[in-house]
Amino acid sequence: MSEISLQIPAIGEGLQEARVVAILKQPGEHVKRDEIIYQMETDKAVMDVESPFEGTVVRWIGAVDQVMPIGADVMVMEVNSGAPTVAPTAENAPAPASSAPAPAGDGVVSLRIPAIGEGLQEARLVAKLKEAGDAISRDEAIYQMETDKAVMDVECPHAGVMVEWLAEVDEVLAIGAEVARIRTSDAVADAAPVQLEVVSSAAPAPAAAKSAPMSNAGRRRDLPPRTRAYAKDRGLTDEQVAAIPATGKNLLPSDVDAFLAGGTVTPAQAPISGPTTGVSSSGKRFTDVPFAGRQRILSSRLQRGNQLVVPGMMSVVADWSGIEAAREEYKAAGGDFQPSTFTIFAYAVAKACADHPIMRSTLRGDEAIRTYENIQLGIAVARPGDELVVAVVPDADTLHWTDFAKLARERILEARDGQDQADESVTLSITNMQGYGIRDAMAVVVPPGVATIFLGEAYNGLANDTNELKFMRCANIGITIDHRLINGVGGAEFLNTIKSNVENIRNLIS
Repeated sequence: MSEISLQIPAIGEGLQEARVVAILKQPGEHVKRDEIIYQMETDKAVMDVESPFEGTVVRWIGAVDQVMPIGADVMVMEVNSGAPTVAPTAENAPAPASSAPAPAGDGVVSLRIPAIGEGLQEARLVAKLKEAGDAISRDEAIYQMETDKAVMDVECPHAGVMVEWLAEVDEVLAIGAEVARIRTSDAVADAAPVQLEVVSSAAPAPAAAKSAPMSNAGRRRDLPPRTRAYAKDRGLTDEQVAAIPATGKNLLPSDVDAFLAGGTVTPAQAPISGPTTGVSSSGKRFTDVPFAGRQRILSSRLQRGNQLVVPGMMSVVADWSGIEAAREEYKAAGGDFQPSTFTIFAYAVAKACADHPIMRSTLRGDEAIRTYENIQLGIAVARPGDELVVAVVPDADTLHWTDFAKLARERILEARDGQDQADESVTLSITNMQGYGIRDAMAVVVPPGVATIFLGEAYNGLANDTNELKFMRCANIGITIDHRLINGVGGAEFLNTIKSNVENIRNLIS
């Protein structure tokens, strides 16, 4: 028997530390391989950390609530003396980690799938956020990957230009595998070797189905991490999982469900590149179409938001008559300057941000709040096929009214042409449902954003500033806040500032 130290794992590009949330095994307790031993938290998610070895806990070096740097010793285990070694093969030879890319010549460096936790072997490429030729800032998110813990953004450790992608969306990649190459002028240090899975020479490789592509170590290449966790939760062994045919490119939870229901699944088929039709097991006809690229990226962002954001929602009723009157005056005057009621409203929101710096802020992990000097105002823009992209008006709170209106129109038109302008500096967005007959809704906050404004349809309602029964033109304005950063009073004060700006819009745009 020998003692080894386990370290805080690298869980993503640009992350420097993690907080120990809970210790699940005590000194003297026996631990199985892949058994959860503690939980840690980053600005991405709270995740379970599994033991890569079987052994006994000797002592904890870290403590609950302690913030520790990536790579720091967190505990000591006693394991079989031969356990921490692995025979190198062409497949498992040490590879540079993505946090320190390997030089590829002519200023080109390789980015690799980062080690995202003890015991994890692979990750699925969910979305590419940059294309060949795109400029990249240091710490800018360039792709999204999925493990059995979470969907997370992966940030670039260097500034440069994207050269090429070496993997495709939906591909399941081993930890340390090359995923992309960039050209950079940054000095790149030698890479540290990736943590490798311990393979016992006495352990037989699982018997896989003929259709399942296997690695040299006997692991399925078409098994996404979340499907592996799904099968594990349902008590399936590695041998059973290896015997389940995939109905598509990758093994899905639905394949596991079908196996559990009847022990068999339909024959594997190639991934679809266009619409396909078929008949379900219940005899119902259906059509499958590929999941649109931009919507897939949005879906991943929403999943991440659901993991991180603690939402709070509130709304006010504003007198809308002033904005409608201003719009009618522009129409009557004629000319090229014809701002919509929504553009006028968006200006009221932008100006409110000048007095509420919390709306120009975002969380940087657990330890810091970043506040931008000006607001980069996001506007949700619908495209054909229910596709959603974001237009961004830069430094919106500094612009005069006519400059704001013209720039907002330009950016919205660019978004309608398919240009998604969202980036890490967009902390506040507006979603407009006036044209769809919707008066109230709970908007969604997508990190690193901290709040989303909802604008409902205009309607005839009762004035609430008089004891007399009087009608007025109303609009419901809602806000969803990320309660981790913004509390109820802060959200209410900001919302009331918007209401005041709307009801005094003439003074704002004069």
